[in-house]
Amino acid sequence: MDYILGEVVFIRALEERILAEGKVLPGEVLKVGSFLNQQIDTGLVREMGEEIARLFACNNVTKVLTIESSGIAIAYSAGVAMGLPVVFAKKHSTSNISGNVLSSKVFSYTHQQTYDIVVSSDYITCDDTVLIVDDFLAKGNALAGLIEIVEKAGAKLAGCAIAIEKGFQGGGDSLRAKGIRVESLAIIDSMTDDSLEFRHQ
Repeated sequence: MDYILGEVVFIRALEERILAEGKVLPGEVLKVGSFLNQQIDTGLVREMGEEIARLFACNNVTKVLTIESSGIAIAYSAGVAMGLPVVFAKKHSTSNISGNVLSSKVFSYTHQQTYDIVVSSDYITCDDTVLIVDDFLAKGNALAGLIEIVEKAGAKLAGCAIAIEKGFQGGGDSLRAKGIRVESLAIIDSMTDDSLEFRHQ
Protein backbone atom coordinates (compact mmCIF):
# COMPACT_ATOMS: atom_id res chain seq x y z
CA MET A 1 0.00 0.00 0.00
CA ASP A 2 1.04 3.61 -0.55
CA TYR A 3 0.35 6.45 1.88
CA ILE A 4 0.05 10.10 0.85
CA LEU A 5 -0.42 12.73 3.59
CA GLY A 6 -1.98 10.13 5.87
CA GLU A 7 -4.52 8.91 3.30
CA VAL A 8 -4.44 5.26 2.33
CA VAL A 9 -4.22 4.96 -1.46
CA PHE A 10 -4.73 1.49 -2.83
CA ILE A 11 -2.63 1.64 -5.97
CA ARG A 12 -0.67 -1.49 -6.81
CA ALA A 13 -0.23 -3.91 -3.92
CA LEU A 14 -3.29 -6.09 -4.56
CA GLU A 15 -2.93 -5.92 -8.34
CA GLU A 16 0.72 -6.91 -8.13
CA ARG A 17 -0.17 -9.83 -5.88
CA ILE A 18 -2.88 -10.99 -8.28
CA LEU A 19 -0.45 -10.84 -11.20
CA ALA A 20 2.25 -12.67 -9.27
CA GLU A 21 0.18 -15.41 -7.66
CA GLY A 22 -3.25 -15.50 -9.26
CA LYS A 23 -4.11 -18.42 -11.52
CA VAL A 24 -6.79 -18.36 -14.20
CA LEU A 25 -8.85 -21.55 -14.29
CA PRO A 26 -11.44 -22.71 -16.85
CA GLY A 27 -14.78 -20.89 -16.65
CA GLU A 28 -13.23 -17.46 -15.99
CA VAL A 29 -12.32 -18.45 -12.43
CA LEU A 30 -9.46 -16.57 -10.79
CA LYS A 31 -7.73 -18.56 -8.05
CA VAL A 32 -6.07 -16.46 -5.35
CA GLY A 33 -5.96 -19.13 -2.67
CA SER A 34 -2.32 -18.47 -1.84
CA PHE A 35 -3.06 -15.10 -0.22
CA LEU A 36 -6.77 -14.35 0.01
CA ASN A 37 -9.21 -17.20 0.41
CA GLN A 38 -7.43 -20.32 1.57
CA GLN A 39 -4.07 -19.17 2.81
CA ILE A 40 -4.52 -15.60 4.02
CA ASP A 41 -1.87 -12.90 3.96
CA THR A 42 -2.94 -11.21 7.18
CA GLY A 43 -0.94 -8.04 6.52
CA LEU A 44 -2.52 -7.53 3.11
CA VAL A 45 -6.01 -8.28 4.40
CA ARG A 46 -5.49 -5.89 7.33
CA GLU A 47 -4.63 -3.09 4.90
CA MET A 48 -7.64 -3.97 2.76
CA GLY A 49 -9.86 -3.62 5.83
CA GLU A 50 -8.31 -0.25 6.62
CA GLU A 51 -8.92 0.95 3.07
CA ILE A 52 -12.55 -0.18 3.20
CA ALA A 53 -12.95 1.64 6.51
CA ARG A 54 -11.53 4.80 4.95
CA LEU A 55 -13.85 4.57 1.94
CA PHE A 56 -16.99 4.23 4.07
CA ALA A 57 -15.93 6.32 7.08
CA CYS A 58 -18.69 8.90 6.60
CA ASN A 59 -21.59 6.52 5.98
CA ASN A 60 -22.66 5.88 9.61
CA VAL A 61 -22.29 2.12 9.15
CA THR A 62 -23.41 0.01 12.13
CA LYS A 63 -22.87 -3.55 10.82
CA VAL A 64 -20.65 -5.31 8.30
CA LEU A 65 -22.31 -8.17 6.42
CA THR A 66 -20.71 -10.92 4.33
CA ILE A 67 -21.34 -14.51 3.22
CA GLU A 68 -19.45 -17.60 4.31
CA SER A 69 -16.76 -18.45 3.95
CA SER A 70 -14.19 -16.61 1.82
CA GLY A 71 -15.54 -13.16 2.57
CA ILE A 72 -15.26 -13.52 6.34
CA ALA A 73 -11.57 -12.60 6.70
CA ILE A 74 -11.93 -9.36 4.72
CA ALA A 75 -15.21 -8.46 6.43
CA TYR A 76 -13.61 -9.10 9.84
CA SER A 77 -10.66 -6.88 8.94
CA ALA A 78 -13.02 -4.10 7.86
CA GLY A 79 -15.10 -4.57 11.00
CA VAL A 80 -12.03 -4.29 13.22
CA ALA A 81 -10.89 -1.15 11.40
CA MET A 82 -14.35 0.39 11.79
CA GLY A 83 -14.97 -0.89 15.31
CA LEU A 84 -18.15 -2.68 14.21
CA PRO A 85 -19.79 -6.10 14.55
CA VAL A 86 -19.49 -8.47 11.58
CA VAL A 87 -22.41 -10.69 10.54
CA PHE A 88 -22.07 -13.48 8.01
CA ALA A 89 -24.82 -15.24 6.12
CA LYS A 90 -24.69 -19.02 6.30
CA LYS A 91 -25.20 -20.95 3.09
CA HIS A 92 -27.49 -23.44 4.76
CA SER A 93 -29.87 -23.17 7.68
CA THR A 94 -28.44 -25.06 10.64
CA SER A 95 -29.69 -26.12 14.05
CA ASN A 96 -27.87 -23.27 15.78
CA ILE A 97 -29.90 -20.70 13.82
CA SER A 98 -33.29 -20.64 15.49
CA GLY A 99 -36.25 -18.32 15.48
CA ASN A 100 -36.89 -15.82 12.71
CA VAL A 101 -34.39 -15.68 9.88
CA LEU A 102 -33.72 -13.47 6.88
CA SER A 103 -33.08 -15.55 3.78
CA SER A 104 -32.36 -15.33 0.08
CA LYS A 105 -31.38 -17.67 -2.73
CA VAL A 106 -27.93 -17.29 -4.31
CA PHE A 107 -26.64 -19.16 -7.35
CA SER A 108 -22.89 -19.75 -7.36
CA TYR A 109 -21.37 -19.95 -10.83
CA THR A 110 -18.13 -21.22 -9.32
CA HIS A 111 -19.82 -24.20 -7.68
CA GLN A 112 -22.84 -24.40 -10.02
CA GLN A 113 -25.13 -24.62 -7.03
CA THR A 114 -27.96 -22.59 -5.51
CA TYR A 115 -27.68 -21.81 -1.80
CA ASP A 116 -30.34 -20.67 0.63
CA ILE A 117 -28.38 -18.07 2.58
CA VAL A 118 -29.69 -17.19 6.02
CA VAL A 119 -29.04 -14.65 8.78
CA SER A 120 -30.82 -14.53 12.13
CA SER A 121 -33.18 -11.56 12.20
CA ASP A 122 -31.70 -10.73 15.62
CA TYR A 123 -28.45 -9.61 13.98
CA ILE A 124 -29.70 -7.13 11.35
CA THR A 125 -32.59 -4.83 12.16
CA CYS A 126 -34.31 -1.76 10.81
CA ASP A 127 -32.02 0.37 12.98
CA ASP A 128 -28.89 -0.76 11.11
CA THR A 129 -26.90 0.76 8.28
CA VAL A 130 -25.15 -2.17 6.64
CA LEU A 131 -21.93 -2.37 4.64
CA ILE A 132 -21.65 -5.54 2.56
CA VAL A 133 -18.11 -6.88 2.14
CA ASP A 134 -16.97 -9.81 -0.01
CA ASP A 135 -13.84 -11.19 -1.62
CA PHE A 136 -15.09 -11.43 -5.23
CA LEU A 137 -17.69 -9.77 -7.41
CA ALA A 138 -18.43 -11.35 -10.79
CA LYS A 139 -22.05 -11.48 -11.93
CA GLY A 140 -23.29 -10.06 -8.63
CA ASN A 141 -25.44 -12.97 -7.42
CA ALA A 142 -24.00 -13.13 -3.92
CA LEU A 143 -24.31 -9.37 -3.47
CA ALA A 144 -27.88 -9.42 -4.76
CA GLY A 145 -28.75 -12.05 -2.16
CA LEU A 146 -27.11 -10.08 0.64
CA ILE A 147 -28.82 -6.87 -0.51
CA GLU A 148 -32.16 -8.71 -0.39
CA ILE A 149 -31.45 -9.71 3.21
CA VAL A 150 -30.69 -6.09 4.12
CA GLU A 151 -33.94 -5.01 2.47
CA LYS A 152 -35.96 -7.71 4.25
CA ALA A 153 -34.55 -6.48 7.56
CA GLY A 154 -35.69 -2.95 6.74
CA ALA A 155 -32.10 -1.79 7.20
CA LYS A 156 -30.26 0.85 5.20
CA LEU A 157 -27.59 -0.21 2.71
CA ALA A 158 -24.41 1.86 2.89
CA GLY A 159 -22.87 0.09 -0.10
CA CYS A 160 -20.67 -2.83 -1.05
CA ALA A 161 -16.90 -3.20 -0.66
CA ILE A 162 -15.13 -5.86 -2.71
CA ALA A 163 -11.55 -7.10 -2.80
CA ILE A 164 -11.51 -8.21 -6.46
CA GLU A 165 -14.14 -7.39 -9.07
CA LYS A 166 -14.24 -9.14 -12.42
CA GLY A 167 -15.50 -6.09 -14.26
CA PHE A 168 -15.89 -7.90 -17.57
CA GLN A 169 -18.69 -10.02 -16.05
CA GLY A 170 -20.82 -6.95 -15.43
CA GLY A 171 -22.14 -7.52 -11.93
CA GLY A 172 -20.56 -4.43 -10.39
CA ASP A 173 -21.56 -2.06 -13.15
CA SER A 174 -25.13 -3.41 -13.05
CA LEU A 175 -25.37 -2.63 -9.34
CA ARG A 176 -23.82 0.81 -9.83
CA ALA A 177 -26.42 1.53 -12.54
CA LYS A 178 -29.10 0.92 -9.89
CA GLY A 179 -27.55 3.59 -7.67
CA ILE A 180 -25.80 1.18 -5.30
CA ARG A 181 -22.35 2.25 -4.21
CA VAL A 182 -19.79 -0.42 -5.07
CA GLU A 183 -16.12 0.08 -4.16
CA SER A 184 -13.70 -2.56 -5.43
CA LEU A 185 -10.05 -2.54 -4.45
CA ALA A 186 -9.04 -4.15 -7.75
CA ILE A 187 -11.15 -4.34 -10.92
CA ILE A 188 -10.14 -6.75 -13.67
CA ASP A 189 -11.46 -5.58 -17.04
CA SER A 190 -10.19 -8.54 -19.06
CA MET A 191 -8.70 -11.90 -18.22
CA THR A 192 -7.07 -14.64 -20.29
CA ASP A 193 -4.90 -17.61 -19.38
CA ASP A 194 -1.77 -15.49 -19.63
CA SER A 195 -2.81 -11.87 -19.06
CA LEU A 196 -4.92 -9.62 -16.84
CA GLU A 197 -5.94 -6.03 -17.54
CA PHE A 198 -6.99 -3.82 -14.63
CA ARG A 199 -9.39 -0.90 -14.67
CA HIS A 200 -7.96 2.32 -13.24
CA GLN A 201 -10.30 5.18 -12.43
